[in-house]
Amino acid sequence: MSAVDKKLQELGITLPTPAAPVANYVPFVRTGNLIVISGQLCLGLDGKLADGHKGKLGAEISPEIGQEAARLCAINLLAQLKAAVGDLDKVTRCVRLGGFINAVPTFAALAPVMNGASDLMVEVLGDAGRHARSTIGVAELPLDACVEVEGMFEVQ
Repeated sequence: MSAVDKKLQELGITLPTPAAPVANYVPFVRTGNLIVISGQLCLGLDGKLADGHKGKLGAEISPEIGQEAARLCAINLLAQLKAAVGDLDKVTRCVRLGGFINAVPTFAALAPVMNGASDLMVEVLGDAGRHARSTIGVAELPLDACVEVEGMFEVQ
């Protein structure tokens, strides 16, 4: 078992089956030592939008639930990453995360919501999980998900 797999086990995290694309794109692209992963929604282990993660931050979704959703998106990123490289110990760095928060126009706490994904990367990958980041509020996301996160990783 890899060190990253052990860490996931310690955290009680089971990686889901990676979600298949629902349109004309691929789940990840590798170029050199970089893997770019398409945006991942807050899907549960069953591949469905997790309960309570549908709607807008600042309306039916609280910031705390938004953080949980961002964490779940990050778990789905790791599942795609594992599909791309086979062994998560090959990951040398989380380079960048991009967060999209489905929010009402007046919701300003976007960064704390995205911390759910950022914190998970550091928990799982240690210092290699520290990354650059962008977080934006959007009017809508696929399936009315409250959060979507994309990522870029450096691998061996």
